Amino acid sequence: MDDTALIPKPSLSSRSIIEDQIAATETSKPTLFSMKAQMLEQGRTDTVLAATEDLSVRLKVYASGGENELHAHPDEDHVFVILQGSARFYGPDGETQDVLANQGFMMPKGMLYRFHATSTDECLVMLRVGTPNFQGQAKDDRIGADGKPLVGDTKANRTVPVVFKDGVYFGD
Repeated sequence: MDDTALIPKPSLSSRSIIEDQIAATETSKPTLFSMKAQMLEQGRTDTVLAATEDLSVRLKVYASGGENELHAHPDEDHVFVILQGSARFYGPDGETQDVLANQGFMMPKGMLYRFHATSTDECLVMLRVGTPNFQGQAKDDRIGADGKPLVGDTKANRTVPVVFKDGVYFGD
């Protein structure tokens, strides 16, 4: 059997994350998912693993040094569980929290934060669980520190092109 068939396809744009997450809600049966992911030289990926109308489960991969901009999700509580690597989370007043593999960090809805991958020899791999799913959130589900919409896959959110590492995977 082709092992690549077991690797969930990452959503490479903000629009595709929403579409993939909504599509995942179209079942009323239990969902088995794989947390296998291709590692990165540069950029970040976000893979929808499972979702209901009330909950989403995604796998996020950041290349070493990868980061995002200060933002909040006004209608979504979510948690990050570090599976590999490490990250530093920042609050709106510059406060920091380092999070290591096998630790988690919960973000209440409306909390401004950003993070970057601090591990230098491996990618940051995180499980992200949020509630509610996009159907239960406002149209502008992600806002910047200025209170204006901040689309996830933009230069303003420190997005860089994704470059995959050939043949290197999390979950092998």
